[in-house]
Amino acid sequence: MDKFKTSQEEFWAGEFGDDYTDRNRGVDWIACNTALFAKILERVGPVRTVIEFGSNIGLNLQAIKHLLPNAELSAVEINRKAVEELRGLQYVKVYPESILDFSPDYTRDLVLVKGVLIHLNPDSLPHVYDLLHRTSNQYLCLAEYYNPTPVVIRYRGHEDKLFKRDFAGELLDRYKDLRLIDYGFVYHGDPKFPQDDITWFLLEKK
Repeated sequence: MDKFKTSQEEFWAGEFGDDYTDRNRGVDWIACNTALFAKILERVGPVRTVIEFGSNIGLNLQAIKHLLPNAELSAVEINRKAVEELRGLQYVKVYPESILDFSPDYTRDLVLVKGVLIHLNPDSLPHVYDLLHRTSNQYLCLAEYYNPTPVVIRYRGHEDKLFKRDFAGELLDRYKDLRLIDYGFVYHGDPKFPQDDITWFLLEKK
């Protein structure tokens, strides 16, 4: 039986995470993600290696594969059901573990986290920030719910499972070698390529 450091990890590794995996899939998601990452990747130089923390079944990585067909793609994922599907993507190197247990074996050009920091225990964020910074050799991309101050939101009937704050701002304050390249917002009502009201930030190590 898995031993987790936080209730949030147990939540996403278990039945709720399984249900999320079943609920969030399909070519429409990949199309929307392709549009999003096309905009983001316009602002970067050559990217040969990408790692995503909290990939679920790889909808983001499938989109990135269309845009960076020759890049090496890696995924860190806690939910076993999602990992089984990820392993069906032959071009993705899969690390089946919690972000809190992961230790990078080598750095990547681009580190991606999308809709994951909002679900982590806030006390674990300093560790995760260090991990993201340590794993990247050039770019970090965050796409999360934004709020200027930390707030807790009830999430699908559950308490302490969704946290909004200025994740990018905290990273920029913590690491003086990071600079903001670009940022944007994608509305859930976008008529062509909606996202779930996320704000994305692209950072670069100077």
